[in-house]
Amino acid sequence: MGFQVEKNFFDQGYSHLAGVDEVGRGSLFGPVVAAAVVFPKDFFLKRKPWWAGEIIDSKLLQPTKRVELVKLILKEVSSLGLGYATHLEVDRMNVYWASQLAMKRALSDLDFRPDIILVDGYPLKDIDYFQVAVLQGDRKVFSIAAASIVAKVFRDGLIDVFDEIYPGYQLSRNKGYGTEAHYQALEKIGPCPLHRKSFRLCKDRV
Repeated sequence: MGFQVEKNFFDQGYSHLAGVDEVGRGSLFGPVVAAAVVFPKDFFLKRKPWWAGEIIDSKLLQPTKRVELVKLILKEVSSLGLGYATHLEVDRMNVYWASQLAMKRALSDLDFRPDIILVDGYPLKDIDYFQVAVLQGDRKVFSIAAASIVAKVFRDGLIDVFDEIYPGYQLSRNKGYGTEAHYQALEKIGPCPLHRKSFRLCKDRV
């Protein structure tokens, strides 16, 4: 993944570009988490660092590689914003709108206002930013992919903490997603307060 998308926008006169992505939409448990990252313009104009070629959609990376990359990303960004929507917000407004809310909160958490945002998937509703939405952007645009890695590492760490509070679901292993072991635990001990009640928490058995 190269820097060409970002360079094209800098050539058009933009100066502060934010990549935005979220993680956790398909999870049965906990929040949706989003990240917004802004790399300085000079980062894209100088020689590309060795690790930049390893930036890709966080789902395609091993956990240890994500942690390694997030440390390098955070050394380079000029601003980082994190946002989330709780499991209650997911249940109340559905996961699509909760994901939108998490990404808006991540943008609000930045130290300064970007003049363009690149967002994964579909455009954010009701925002006063110039934005470009890119389908599968976390596999096409460096800034979006970097945001996906930051969001994933932050959410995974949060779920690890919740695993200690609500043991029995193997949350540190499944990160709240619907694995066989997770469904078996839900059948045995029922949902905890952080499970998404609007999601199907039982698995059909043949």
